[in-house]
Amino acid sequence: MSDADPNDPAPSSSAGTDKRSSSTSTATPASRVASVFLRLIAALFGTGLALVAAGLICGGIALAVAYPNLPELDAITDYRPKLPLRIYSADGVLLGEYGDERRQFTPIAEIPDVMKHAVLAIEDARFYQHSGVDYLGVLRAGIAQFGAAGSQGASTITMQVARNFYLSTEKTITRKLYEVLLALKIESALSKDQILEIYMNQIYLGQRAHGFAAASEIYFGKPLRELSVAEAAMLAGLPKAPSAYNPIANPRRATVRQRYIVDRMLDNGFITAEQRDTALAQNLKYRTPTEVPVHAEYLAEAARQLMFAQYGADTYTRGLNVQLTVQAADQAAAYHALRKGLMDFERRQVYRGPEAYVDLPADPRALDARIAEALADHPDNDELKAAVVLEASPKKVIAALQSGEALTIVGEGLKPATSGLSDRADPKVQVRRGAIVRVLKTVKGDWTLTQQPEVEGAFVSMEPGTGAIRALVGGFDFGKNKFNHVTQAWRQPGSSFKPFIYSAALEKGFTPATVVNDAPLFFDAGSTGSQPWEPKNYDGTFDGPMSLRRALAKSKNMVSIRVLQAIGVPYARDWITRFGFEKERHDPYLTMALGAGSVTPMQMVTGYSVFANGGYRVNPVLIARVTDNRGRVLHETKLTPPDESLRVIEPRNAFIMSSLLQEVARSGTAARAQATLKRPDIYGKTGTTNDSMDAWFAGFQPSLAAVVWIGYDNPRKLGDRETGGGLSLPVWIEFMGQALKGVPVAEVQPTQGVVNVAGEWYYDEFSGGQGVSSLNTEEHLPTPPNEDEKKGILDLFR
Repeated sequence: MSDADPNDPAPSSSAGTDKRSSSTSTATPASRVASVFLRLIAALFGTGLALVAAGLICGGIALAVAYPNLPELDAITDYRPKLPLRIYSADGVLLGEYGDERRQFTPIAEIPDVMKHAVLAIEDARFYQHSGVDYLGVLRAGIAQFGAAGSQGASTITMQVARNFYLSTEKTITRKLYEVLLALKIESALSKDQILEIYMNQIYLGQRAHGFAAASEIYFGKPLRELSVAEAAMLAGLPKAPSAYNPIANPRRATVRQRYIVDRMLDNGFITAEQRDTALAQNLKYRTPTEVPVHAEYLAEAARQLMFAQYGADTYTRGLNVQLTVQAADQAAAYHALRKGLMDFERRQVYRGPEAYVDLPADPRALDARIAEALADHPDNDELKAAVVLEASPKKVIAALQSGEALTIVGEGLKPATSGLSDRADPKVQVRRGAIVRVLKTVKGDWTLTQQPEVEGAFVSMEPGTGAIRALVGGFDFGKNKFNHVTQAWRQPGSSFKPFIYSAALEKGFTPATVVNDAPLFFDAGSTGSQPWEPKNYDGTFDGPMSLRRALAKSKNMVSIRVLQAIGVPYARDWITRFGFEKERHDPYLTMALGAGSVTPMQMVTGYSVFANGGYRVNPVLIARVTDNRGRVLHETKLTPPDESLRVIEPRNAFIMSSLLQEVARSGTAARAQATLKRPDIYGKTGTTNDSMDAWFAGFQPSLAAVVWIGYDNPRKLGDRETGGGLSLPVWIEFMGQALKGVPVAEVQPTQGVVNVAGEWYYDEFSGGQGVSSLNTEEHLPTPPNEDEKKGILDLFR
C-alpha cells in the first residue's frame, strides 16, 4: 500500500478514466519490463548516478529472465468471492470466519465515485495513467531498505494487489522487485477497472472487514452508496494500517489522516472546495457495536478442522454455518479466568526485559508516526497493551500506547519491572526511552508494567450428562501459540489422577473408611544391587493411619501407593480405560498411583464427568448443528442423556467417589472451592506434579465439569510454592462463579447398592466389615519393586 504521509506533496495530476484493456494493449510483458528499466535508467542518469544505472541494466536482464517464472494469475483473473465458513456460539454470537472474508462483494460499477476517488487520492492518484509501477518511487523504496526507517512506499494499487495475493509481507528488495514484475503481469492481463474492483473488495480494513462495502457497514452501519465525502475519506485511510488508523480505537490519529485525504481529493480534482469544507466540518457518527467480542479462537479452529475433515476444500466456499454447543457468556468467563490466572502468576516472575527497542526522533511532530510504526509489529494482546517508553526512571515511566495515549506509571505499577529500571540494569533488559514494553490496567484503574507470559494454560468445561462442551480455551493467546493445550497437550496429571485409582479400589473391597497407614516406605535394593527407593509425601511429613476419605482429601502419596499395590497395577491399569484414558500412556509401575502417566485436559474432563453423571462415559460434543447458506440442515447432534450402553462404572461407584471428591473440596486441598463459591455441590481434586511442573484442578458441579491445567510447553519448574491448589483452582473458581450463577444446588444423591453406617458410605456387601478394613500391617505393605518397576519410578507427586 502507499506510504503517503501528510507531509508528502500531493500528486499534481488527477485520475482519469481507463482507456486501456488487456485485449487492446499492444505492449508485451517483456517490453513492459524493458520500459520500466529504461525509465529508471533515464531518471538515474538525470541525477548523475551512472554506476547505479549500469547495475540496473544487469538487474533488468535478470528480471526479464525471471518474468516467465512468475505464478499464474488464476486467483485474480478468475476472481470469485466465496462464502466463508462461519462459526457461531449456541446463542448465535459469531465466533470465527474462515475462507474468503469478502462478505459483500461489490462490482466496480456499483462502487460510488466518492469511495473510488477517496481511495485513488491517497493510494494511487495516477492509477489510470501509469503502467502499474511508479518508477522513481520504487527506486526510492528500494534504497530506503538500507536506512533505518524501513519504509517501503510507492506501492501502486496494482502492486498492492500483487503483494496481497502472491507475496509475503517481508520488507526486502527481492520481494519489492517481484512485486514490480507481478504488477506488470497483472496490468497485461486485466483492465484498470478489474484491478481496482479486486483491490476494493479484497483489502483488509480492520474490525473483520474485507473490502470497503463490509467496512462501510461495520464502521458506519450504512451501504457504500450512502457514504459522504468525509466518511469515504475515513475508510480510505484504513489500508495503510487498519489498527493505527481505526477511527473507533484511535480517533485522533484517524481524523488527522482523514482530513489529509480530503485535501488530497481536492488537490486531484475529485471534489470542490465547498465539498472539502463540508467534509472537514462533518461530525462523523460510528456504528455502535452490537455484540461483545468473544475470544473463541481455539474453539473456532477446532470446529474448522472438524468441518474440513467432513467437507474438504468446499468448507471455505459453501457458506456453511456451524452452531457450537458453547454459550458465549461461558466462553468469555473461561477466557478471562484463565488469562487472569496466568497473569497473576506472571507478576511473580523475574522481569525478562522489553520486547524490543526503537530509536525515537527528537522532533515531536515525527514522534507519533514513529510510535505507530513501531507498535504495528507488537499488536496489543487484548487487555495486555504494547507501549513505547518515552521516559524512564526508577520512580516513574511514561509510555505511549498505539492509540497515542500517554501513560504515567508510578509506585506499585513499577514493581514487576524493578530490575529493568535500575541504572545498573543489563542493557538487554533495561527499561529506557524507546523500549517496547507491556502494560496492564489494574482493577483500580491504574497502569502497571508487566510482560507477556511464557507459561501456558488450558481450560475446558463440559456438561456431564450430554457431553456438550460449554467453554474451551486452549492457551493464553492463539495468535502467539496455536497449539491447543486442551486437546493436544499430553501432560502428567499428578494427584488429580488419584480418584481413578480409588475408584478401582472400591471394586476390590476398599471403602472410604478403610484405614491405610500414611507411614514411610522404603524398598531395599536387596540382592539386585540397584538403588533403593524411598518415596515421600509432598510436604515431607507422615500422619500415620487414616481413612481413605481423609487420605484423598489431604492427597497422601503413601496411601495411594499402598492402595495401588494392594489392588494390583494391572487391574488398575485396565480400570482407568473405562474413563477414556489410554492404557499405553500409563506405564505399569507404582508411580501410576501418583499420576505419572500422560493425559490431556479433554480426557480429564471426560473422566471426571463419569463421576458427575452417575457412571456414563459420554464423548465430548462441540458441533450442535450445521446448515448451508440456504438454511438447509446438513448435520444436527441431539444432546440427550446417555443410555445404559454408555455405562462404564456402577452408579454406586460414581456416588461414593463423588462423596470423596466433595470432601476434598470441603476440607482438603481444594477447600477454597466450597468456601469461595458458598455451595456444597462442588467436587474435585488438585494435582501438582514433580518439581511443580504441572498444576491441575479437575472438578464438577453435577451440571458442569471443568478442568484447568497450567504449565510450560517445555516442562520446567513453576516454582517451589506453586501448586494446583494455588494456581489452577483459582481459575476454576473464577469460572464456576460465573457459570453457576442462578443454578440451584444439586448434590449427588445416593443410589441403590450403598448404605450409610455411622456417617460413612459403603457398598452393601462391605458394610458389615466384609471389605478391607485396614491396610497398615506388615503383610499388606508393598513388596520391593522389580527391575522394570525401578526403571519407571520417578519422584512423587502431590
